[in-house]
Amino acid sequence: MNTIEFMRNAQQYRRVLSAWRDRSRRLAFLLAVSALAGCTLHADDSDTAASRDALGRPATAVDDITVAAYYYPCTHPDPRWDKAKYPGFTEWDLIRKAKPRFPGHKQPRVPLWGYTDESDPKVMAQKIDAAADHGVDAFIFDWYYYDDGPYLQGALERGFLNASNNQRIKFGLMWANHDWYDIQGYNPAEPIKLLYPGKVTPQTWETITDLVIARYFKHPSYWKIDGKPYFSVYDMGVFLDSFGSVEAARTAVDRFRAKVEAAGFPGLHLNAILWGQPNLPGGTTPANWPRLCLDLALDSLTGYTWVHHGALNYGTFPVSDYVEGRNTYLKFWEKALGDFPIPYFPNTTINWDNSPRAHPDAHWDRPAAHVVNPVMMGNTPAAFEEACRIIRDRLLAAATQPKVVTVNAWNEWPEGSVLEPELEHGYGYLEAIRAVFGTASAKPRSAHRARPR
Repeated sequence: MNTIEFMRNAQQYRRVLSAWRDRSRRLAFLLAVSALAGCTLHADDSDTAASRDALGRPATAVDDITVAAYYYPCTHPDPRWDKAKYPGFTEWDLIRKAKPRFPGHKQPRVPLWGYTDESDPKVMAQKIDAAADHGVDAFIFDWYYYDDGPYLQGALERGFLNASNNQRIKFGLMWANHDWYDIQGYNPAEPIKLLYPGKVTPQTWETITDLVIARYFKHPSYWKIDGKPYFSVYDMGVFLDSFGSVEAARTAVDRFRAKVEAAGFPGLHLNAILWGQPNLPGGTTPANWPRLCLDLALDSLTGYTWVHHGALNYGTFPVSDYVEGRNTYLKFWEKALGDFPIPYFPNTTINWDNSPRAHPDAHWDRPAAHVVNPVMMGNTPAAFEEACRIIRDRLLAAATQPKVVTVNAWNEWPEGSVLEPELEHGYGYLEAIRAVFGTASAKPRSAHRARPR
């Protein structure tokens, strides 16, 4: 049986094929079904070779890679934090008070720019300039919206959207739809409190989709792939729970896509965060991701942090080797290239140290959920640069299209993973990005790049 005959006879795939119009997704699908059919896929079967761009040129240059850094908006006041903690609380308060938990543990981490308010447009403009100057193409904002409304949106709404230079970098949204537990200052000896459930009603979903299309997708700096706005979902398990079934979730996704197209876009690029080991309380992940990719007609997958894929070695607690964690993730990625019928965008991670979120009295003699974890050691800027080079080279050699790398993170200060300049290493991690991927201004906007035109 050849590939085409297999597809024609595979009833379960016909509905999916009708929604897959662009060449890269068709190729990924053909690779998957040809493997199932036991036949070999040739370039003339797929209508294009995976390693060529939209102009037929080999897509093997750094210029073709989009670098997108996650942005966690935790350093500005928010009414919810005022209520849950005290007026004016931000996670800077935890960063300032962080302390070493064991010999050799480096805390506190001190921001080189000071403890600034990210909702100030001038503060955000400094971040935008530094990112653009060092090769970051886009910020992916962790975007929170629950049944009772938004949360932690000041960095985007007041900061980024009002920054005078926001045309220098693109921005996208990752709907951080996880359960929000009170882990800021958490003592594992005490019960953990759920503040905001991630599960939403279908009515809230309709509100969210209307909002993001009108407020963000139409902004000239919004990140689009092939003209399609990028929108990512963090917790797919919670997403499915919100609708009660995969079928109902697919109907909700289809309505979202229809709205996006009605707004004048060629479609929606729907991404999902793939993980197996949650790092937040209440985290869930569905079974059979390859089938789910097809059932929901997802466009791509990516990661948020290496920690989601076993990068922490609990056998060496309280520390975990950075290079060992990198290698664990690289093995996962190698397997992911063959496991999923849609593109998987690799992730590069700077660090993991969420000890600032632990209560000062938390014991550090053994691991304890959810804030007493092994701390990555050996994550120097040089080690991060090496990780980026390995990921870059493997991505360029892979069939994955478009070529995107996500970075954890621009400013995950409470988890220790930051591109932003800090006292010990200065601009070292940003300089690693620039050394490996080049600056945004030096990257020509080729017809193939995921970066919008």
